[in-house]
Amino acid sequence: MRRTKNEVLTIRTTSEVKALLRLAAERERRSVASMVEVLILDHARARSLAQADQDQPPRAGSAEHDSSAAAKP
Repeated sequence: MRRTKNEVLTIRTTSEVKALLRLAAERERRSVASMVEVLILDHARARSLAQADQDQPPRAGSAEHDSSAAAKP
């Protein structure tokens, strides 16, 4: 089931952080907004902060994905 995105998030940051965010998004073929969402959700999962997106598998390359893949026989 697809979630409706109806919230706006505006942040102030340095040009260096913005450039890193754009580079990360580009390398994963994502929009900057999608990259921010992925980073926040990965952070929340890694620290057991939220139950958001528990029905979705961990993103490839995330710490959770890598540790679960290593545990499989």
